[in-house]
Amino acid sequence: MEKLDKLASDVINGKEITIDEARSLYDAPLEELCFAADKIRRECMGSSFDICTIINGKSGKCSENCRFCAQSGHNHTGVACYPLLSSEEIVKEAVANYKSGMMRFSIVTSGKRLSDEEVNLMCDTVRAIHEACPIKVCVSFGLLNEDQFRRLKEAGVCRVHNNLETSGSYFPKVCTTHTYEDKKEAIRAARSAGLEVCSGGLIGMGETREDRLEMAFTLRDLKIKSIPVNLLNPIPGTPFGDQPVMEYEEFVRTIAIYRFILPSAYIRLAGGRGLMPDKGKTCFKSGANAAISGDMLTTSGITAATDLKLLESLGYKIGQ
Repeated sequence: MEKLDKLASDVINGKEITIDEARSLYDAPLEELCFAADKIRRECMGSSFDICTIINGKSGKCSENCRFCAQSGHNHTGVACYPLLSSEEIVKEAVANYKSGMMRFSIVTSGKRLSDEEVNLMCDTVRAIHEACPIKVCVSFGLLNEDQFRRLKEAGVCRVHNNLETSGSYFPKVCTTHTYEDKKEAIRAARSAGLEVCSGGLIGMGETREDRLEMAFTLRDLKIKSIPVNLLNPIPGTPFGDQPVMEYEEFVRTIAIYRFILPSAYIRLAGGRGLMPDKGKTCFKSGANAAISGDMLTTSGITAATDLKLLESLGYKIGQ
């Protein structure tokens, strides 16, 4: 316990822990680890909580072969397929989410990347959202280039989402139709366009603890400040459909260790939260301080009202 407290204090005082120190946290008693991680969160981030909702703006028939994904055209899941939603549909959802208390709204589309024409349509949609309500708009449009990101920035997008998914070492076992470097290049392009970046990954795909640490250290090197952590929800019809759901204690431990590695980032519970016995409450007391609320892309989530009530009970302040 003394060693754990010392490491937590070092992190609070600005020390970046080493990979060996992060590995040692896997041997720490879970309750003490979670307590220390929450202390780091309080000292480095305060009571601020970042919450967002997403809309599936374009669904299915994706050219990429991500082994976890219901929307991949390589997988046979029966997921709904449709082209870009109309501006009216997306604006309506944005306004409804703003009225429900959400601070961010993200438009997510399937496919390797949107075309130039689709990017232009989404720029018009983003402008229409800002005319209708003051919610912050984020987007996840795939592997765009700097010019496309710049147009989105000018339209009013504040943040781009592009998950690394896993470690660079394990990524080829998850997807082979694009590379880890492709993802990093898109992140760099978004940054060059003046956009914030949200990037994290999916755990429980058969990767090792070492892979999870490698991803966290990569995110630290990239200076990512919004980090969604998804728990694999094995979807029938995908290559990972028979993967057992990760034990919740292992997921909680991962969240706590990530807080030691990434003390000043918003660690965001994302997909798979509905599989957790307490819907993520333990994680919110173990270092996590952000979430995606409402439904995910192809699976059910937690309602905004339920989340806001829980977060208030834990002493968080939304967007503060």
